Amino acid sequence: MSTSIVVGGSNGLGRVIAEHFADRGDTVVITSRDKARAEQVAAEIGGATRGLSVDLSQPDTIAAAFGDVAEVDHLVITATSQTPNSLGAFDLDAAVTALTIKLVGYAETVRVLRDRFRPDASVVLFGGVAKDRPYPGSTMVTTHNAGLTGLVKTLAVEVAPHRINVLHPGIVGDSPKWRDIPAHPHVARTPIGRLVTMAEIVDATDFLLRNRGVNAQELFVEGGLLAN
Repeated sequence: MSTSIVVGGSNGLGRVIAEHFADRGDTVVITSRDKARAEQVAAEIGGATRGLSVDLSQPDTIAAAFGDVAEVDHLVITATSQTPNSLGAFDLDAAVTALTIKLVGYAETVRVLRDRFRPDASVVLFGGVAKDRPYPGSTMVTTHNAGLTGLVKTLAVEVAPHRINVLHPGIVGDSPKWRDIPAHPHVARTPIGRLVTMAEIVDATDFLLRNRGVNAQELFVEGGLLAN
C-alpha cells in the first residue's frame, strides 16, 4: 500500500487529489494549518486517511509536524497564500508569508521527508499560470510561482534519484473557487473553449507522480490559455 501525503489537502485541488489517493486504497496524510479541520476532512475522505497540522509559513515547525510520518511514496504540495498584493498597496507581512510558504516551506517539507522516501517516491509541487500571466494583485503570487522554476531544478539534483516536478494549473472551472462564476472571461481566450477541470488536474498530478521518465519539469494544464 502506498503512502501519499498532500500538504494543503483539506480543501480545493488538494482535497480532490487526496480523495483520489484514498479511493485507490492509499494510506493518505492530509495537512492544514488548522488541526481540527485537517482531522475533520480526513474523516470525511475516509479510508486510511489522517490529518496533520502543518504550517508552511513557520518553516521551523515543519520537521516536528511530520515527526510520525514513517515513509512516503507520493508527496504533493498545494499549500499557498493567495492574498492580493501590489506595489501600490504593499502588505509587507502578507508578502513575506506568501514567499515563505511557497519557497522556503516547500523546500523544507521536501528536506524533512526525503530520508523517508521509498525507492520510487516522487514529488509534485503546485504553482499556477500567474507565473507567466500576471493579474492585478498577483505581485507575490507571480513571483513565488516563478520561483518554483528554479526550486524544482535544484531539488531534483538534491533528492536524486527521486523525482520532483511542478504542475501549473490554469483556472479550474469546476473548483469551489470558480464554479459559481458564469461566463468566466478566460473561456473566450482558451483554445479548447472551456476551463480545465479538477479531474484533469488530478490526472496530470498522477501522471507526474507515476511516470519515471519525467523529472525537473514544469507541466502547464490550462487548455492552451498561454498560447494567446
